[in-house]
Amino acid sequence: MTGTGRSGLSGADGVAGTRATGPAGPATAPSASAAASSALAVPEAAAAPADRTGTVGRTGPSGSGVPSSVKGSGGSGVPSGSDGSGGSGGSGGSDRAFGARLMAPLLLGSLLNPINSTMIATALVAIGQDFHVGAAETAWLISAMYLSSAVGQPSMGRLADRVGPRRVFAAGALTVCAAGVIGALAPTFGLLIVSRVVLGIGTAAAYPAAMAILRAESRRVGRPAPRSVLGRLSLAALGSAAIGPTLGGLLAATAGWRAVFAVNIPLALLALLGALVRLPADAKDAGAGRSGGGRVPGSPGGAGASGSLDPLGIALFAATLTCAMFFVLRLEDPQWLLLAPTGVLAGVLVWWQLRHPAPFLDLRMLARHGALVRTYLRHGLAYLVIYCVLYGFSQWLEEAHGFSSFHAGLVMLPMSGAAAFCSIAGARTKGIRAPLTVAAGCLAAGSAVFLLLQGTSPLVALLCAGALFGIPQGLASTGNQAAVYAQAPADGVGSAAGLQRTAQYLGAIIASSLIGLLYGERASDSGLHAIALIGVVLGLLLLALTLADRSLRPGATGTGD
Repeated sequence: MTGTGRSGLSGADGVAGTRATGPAGPATAPSASAAASSALAVPEAAAAPADRTGTVGRTGPSGSGVPSSVKGSGGSGVPSGSDGSGGSGGSGGSDRAFGARLMAPLLLGSLLNPINSTMIATALVAIGQDFHVGAAETAWLISAMYLSSAVGQPSMGRLADRVGPRRVFAAGALTVCAAGVIGALAPTFGLLIVSRVVLGIGTAAAYPAAMAILRAESRRVGRPAPRSVLGRLSLAALGSAAIGPTLGGLLAATAGWRAVFAVNIPLALLALLGALVRLPADAKDAGAGRSGGGRVPGSPGGAGASGSLDPLGIALFAATLTCAMFFVLRLEDPQWLLLAPTGVLAGVLVWWQLRHPAPFLDLRMLARHGALVRTYLRHGLAYLVIYCVLYGFSQWLEEAHGFSSFHAGLVMLPMSGAAAFCSIAGARTKGIRAPLTVAAGCLAAGSAVFLLLQGTSPLVALLCAGALFGIPQGLASTGNQAAVYAQAPADGVGSAAGLQRTAQYLGAIIASSLIGLLYGERASDSGLHAIALIGVVLGLLLLALTLADRSLRPGATGTGD
């Protein structure tokens, strides 16, 4: 994708693109296609946050980030209808651009990761029996996918920004298909773990590629993607994760646990067909960020260096995460010696990323985009609490309250339903700060309700507690997704979206370790209350972080509140 262009005054600090000098300078005026590209870049500048970092440059005389000629009434700097809520200017045509033809393959691809992360849960017992391994070993089928996804999301996002999101989306679908074949035919447990690693990498491609495709489409039609479109991606993830255990149980009961892997083959082939037939072709110079010789923002090496994928940086990132995960997963018996290699690897990673001309993790870009880093922090903390309750509550229902796995799933349905409803509602809001504030408040309030639950609590109390906790799931997902879309550099939305999912997976890994530490051998009321207390503290922390973040205030992201 091309970056937001330099189209204003000489010396403007915008990101790489064309540079016009006005009517008096025909010798340096951009070509017709470059001018069109620069014009289409205007709504992106309006949608991105004015974070005073220079990433979204000053292109108008006032330094507002939007040329004065396109400012709406009141000087908001946002063109009419750019918020996705209506207005003139051909919004109906651009709404059609984000219709079913584009969204169907994106939604199908985006649900493959969350549904596989939960679908395996109801097949673990059968897998363990077939391969004669215990619960500690089968847990690696979950952790292996989370780890490979945590590394794969930003890797695939970077690849999407560099070589084109459609290519990455299609390659990811083929990888998922291969993982399904490996898992369905795996003769050993070790190969089954390999299939989960490959599955994590393949499914990691769809979401960041989808975000990059939506950003490219919004540039083509001249307005940001409607919030309802982003909400569909969140709804696909939440809904598929919710039905995953039920679908996995049904497949395992009727066709055997190998069907849990084999089902990915037709799903991936459908996503691949949709990508080839319906998704727009990648730009010829995707990610080069140049129409007048400019550089990719945050990439010191310029356009030529931006083609590098930094394999050493990816390897160091994966090694650091792996060492950290081995430590976190054994908090009940801490392996302190692992902290030394983790720290060394992290230090080498930082050193290398600061030296590389086009780093895998652009630390300088992140330093300039404080709002984006704060969004990652909020998202990771929110999902740390969500996963603690999601997995801890279901285990408590079975072991402390005496429900079967089937009935525990039914008790969890109001939580899933509330999450889906709030995901839709959050997608219809114009602001970012308000839904994130409500989400943080409900995390604290819902956790406080869990402090009151006992093994003898009535069913209605359990249902209400679950439904209350579903609210922040939907609002946090759509709110933080919209924040990443608005705050990410124009040429790096795929990488930025991948890092958002990495923060989510890190929250999941820490949550699984905390559950094991607090429950021990068996879930208990005291363990649930300890989890709830952590949720109250983190929920209040999130509330404070959200209210104090100036980048989320009205007008800061161009979406209002």
